[in-house]
Amino acid sequence: MKTRVAEILLNLQAVILNSKEPFTYASGIKSPIYCDNRVIISDVKSRDEIIDAFCELIEEKNIKFDVVAGTATAGIPHAAWIADRFKLPMIYVRSGKKEHGRKNQIEGRIHSEQKVLLVEDLISTGGSSLRCAEAISETGAEVVACVAIFSYEMKKAQESFNNAKIPLYTLSDFNTLIEFAKQNKLIEE
Repeated sequence: MKTRVAEILLNLQAVILNSKEPFTYASGIKSPIYCDNRVIISDVKSRDEIIDAFCELIEEKNIKFDVVAGTATAGIPHAAWIADRFKLPMIYVRSGKKEHGRKNQIEGRIHSEQKVLLVEDLISTGGSSLRCAEAISETGAEVVACVAIFSYEMKKAQESFNNAKIPLYTLSDFNTLIEFAKQNKLIEE
């Protein structure tokens, strides 16, 4: 699965590799890889494969949940498709509270003691995902796991998820993608 998802991401050009001119992330980190999973939503065949992979991963890891939560904005469509497949309610979580209206950070209905599956598109340091998990836990609900399409495999992310006691599972990751790219001569050693 990890290799197939890496292949999908490269075929869609959701992942771009550029060792000569590194990309700058919002955190300021410079890297030769940039992942934009938002392009997946426009390709029906790839989108279906990604959602199938999520469902297989969820079943393989035996994750039990009552609600699916998407992180705003890129996790929202995937969360919606997963919620639909499992016939469960869905919510989404903003990075912060709105400044107007009801000033919600979480949209949709969530109740205390519900088990929540958090869906993210990409994990870099894990900070934004864990802030969403914290907002969910403030309602009295529990984030039982976070699933994501891709991880840059930064040590800080795994440490942060471990410290938060939230299992993190990804469909693919940096090492798998780089290995696939090398084998298919998309990059040189």
